Formats: sequence, structure tokens, C-alpha cells
Amino acid sequence: MARLKDEKRRTLSSRTWLERQLSDPYVARAKREGLRSRAAYKLAEIDDKYKMLKPGARVVDLGAAPGGWSEVAARRVGGKGRVIALDILDMKPIPGVEFLKLDFLDETAPARLKAMLGGQADVVLSDMAANATGHRKTDHLRIMALADAASAFAREVLAAGGAFLCKVLQGGTEVTLLAELKRDFASVKHVKPPASRSDSAELYLLARRFRS
Repeated sequence: MARLKDEKRRTLSSRTWLERQLSDPYVARAKREGLRSRAAYKLAEIDDKYKMLKPGARVVDLGAAPGGWSEVAARRVGGKGRVIALDILDMKPIPGVEFLKLDFLDETAPARLKAMLGGQADVVLSDMAANATGHRKTDHLRIMALADAASAFAREVLAAGGAFLCKVLQGGTEVTLLAELKRDFASVKHVKPPASRSDSAELYLLARRFRS
């Protein structure tokens, strides 16, 4: 396992996280391939199986910074596609990605997005997670609140037949969101790509074939 030079000055949780990062093959692969984060492989693996990111598709990436998912989306939809990344944080430019510095919860966000796209989106992505508190129940509720908000945004901007993918945590309340999405999408399921660590409660909800 990789060793840390300033190991003695770090907290146990910090040391554990950093050692896991340094030993993680996906982290090493992302660095080797010039990708912004290991999270890129989660989206790539899901898309390899479910084929959401078709050439020419219009994609919205919510809470996109640092841009790992936007990077993958841009490569897969190609030059005739559109990828718009939204975040309240700054993000370094990515070829093929348009960045909008805006909170997706802003009431003007859906209209501004549709104006940029010239219509509806084909895919809405959300790999957002609230800052962890260390309290499992609180963290679960916070990430599910983000997922609920992202799903409401997706239903407002998606074209008929569109897809929505978002991060959730196992813990019970994701079942409620699953049921809500089933009313508006023909196919809804949980997915856990290989790049998502097996010891993590992280899951993704994939909803396809939106009924507008």
C-alpha cells in the first residue's frame, strides 16, 4: 500500500481515504488516461451497458465540477452533440462542453438551459453528493434531497424518450424516488457499476424512455 510522507500529521480518516485513493486502480487509470476523476469510469461503464449517450445527443450534467462525467459525455455524443455542465463552482474548460455557472435549483435554470440547447435535453446526469457529515442517516437524507431535486429538474427539461441518471445511497428512501420515477419513465432501475466501490452504499438510479 502506498505510504504518505506526512502520515503522522493526518487524522485516521484522512489517512485511510488517501491510502485508498493512492492504491485505487481507477484513480491510477484516470491519471494515466488524463481524465479528471475516477468517477468518469462509473458513467462510462453504465453507458457501455445501457447506451444512453448516443452520437448527437443533448446532455445536461448537474453539479458537474470537476468535470469527469462531462468529459465522458462529450467524447461519446461527438461533435454533433451538445453537453452543458452546470455547477456553482468554477470548472476548467473541457473540449465539447459548454459550462453554465449556475445553481440548478435557481428558478431560471430550466429556461436558461433550454434556451442554450434550443429545445429539450436527451439525457440529464447527476453525480452530485452533499458534503459528508459522518452521520450516516443525515448524509443519506441530504444526498436523497439532491436526487429528488435533480429528478424534478430532469422531468422539466427532458424530451420524450430521454434518460435520467443520478447518484443515490442505499438506506430506504431511494425506494420512494424509484416509485415516483416509474410514473414518468418506461424503465427505472438501480445500477452499480464496477468502478463504484463495493464497500460503498452508493448506487445509481437509471430512468429511461421518459414519457413527456
